[in-house]
Amino acid sequence: MAHGDKNLAPKLQIEAVQTVTPFKATDPRQTLRVLTTDPVGSGIFRRCLNIVVYYKKALEEDSGWIAAGWIKESLGRVLAEQPMLSGRLKRSEDGGVGELEIVSNDSGVRLIEAKISITMTEFLDDQLQESEDAESELVFWKDIDDQNPQFSPLFYLQMTNFECGGYSIGISCNLLLADILIKENFFQKWANIHKDILSQNNSPKSTHIFYLPYLKKASCNPDIPISSNQVKKKGKTMIFKITDDNLISLEKESGKKLILARVEEVERELGNNKMASKFPVFLRESSKSDKIKIEYCSKYVDEMVHSHELDFKSQVRRASWDDLGASEIDFGQGNKPSRVAYWIGSILDGFVVATSTPSDSDESTTSGFNIIVSLPS
Repeated sequence: MAHGDKNLAPKLQIEAVQTVTPFKATDPRQTLRVLTTDPVGSGIFRRCLNIVVYYKKALEEDSGWIAAGWIKESLGRVLAEQPMLSGRLKRSEDGGVGELEIVSNDSGVRLIEAKISITMTEFLDDQLQESEDAESELVFWKDIDDQNPQFSPLFYLQMTNFECGGYSIGISCNLLLADILIKENFFQKWANIHKDILSQNNSPKSTHIFYLPYLKKASCNPDIPISSNQVKKKGKTMIFKITDDNLISLEKESGKKLILARVEEVERELGNNKMASKFPVFLRESSKSDKIKIEYCSKYVDEMVHSHELDFKSQVRRASWDDLGASEIDFGQGNKPSRVAYWIGSILDGFVVATSTPSDSDESTTSGFNIIVSLPS
């Protein structure tokens, strides 16, 4: 492939679209209320966390098609532990402020199986050098219907097969639920379940009942959009770890000023990227909380933001997407990812996400917060 020739960009072909539901019914159903101080706009529906994990071919018999068959089963089992991911967003009956809620109704997540006519090495060496948006082809996202959100999935998984036998796993998760991936050790739980299934079947090389080449009719090609503009890398994101739980509270001036200080720090470092004068903050105070708050903060406050910076500077440190642990996850044969990419789609005018992090010794307690600051390009 000639580097830099856009006419040689490969075309992604979607082979199948399936729905994966939890392995068992969720009982009782869980509800996550979405509380917002302003009327809900369409931006809340569009923002999503995107993750692409690349795996090289581990064995001669290995392929993304084989992996996808087993992943459909292991994903269903981990969804039984995290049923909100397969739930739906709907308007609550009371309306007004807090008019939205996510219900774990077991509607399922979408699994996309696709192929691309290029090797993984060629894709990473040529396509990504040509455009940072090339990676957006490896995830799928369809915007939630503003009028009827109850029909739209909140989580998509795309398995893409490269010509070399390697494959990528692309995840797109609505930002309202992204904290489950960030703080619930989702990837490790999923990988452990997957490896248990393989060991019980005594053959990680064998094909699963959901092995697509056995199921797909030759003339059957799903006629759906290949990608959405909402998954493209249209901004920059930085992450901070706050070790003191008490600092993050939008009801307290100290909490607002800490967030504003992080926004200013990111603006200084990124230069041309600027947050809107009024931006949303997504806050879920703990994994056990039944609500997520969306409040709007103004960059303009009566006192200088830095007047309290020294009071909590020792409680703040830089963090990274690698803290999610995806770069260490193997789904069998000790085959760890050769690359992991993270970004947030549809940044619009910028936003902040504050999510609690579990204690290293006890997942039921928290040990601080992650503050994710995303600025538009």
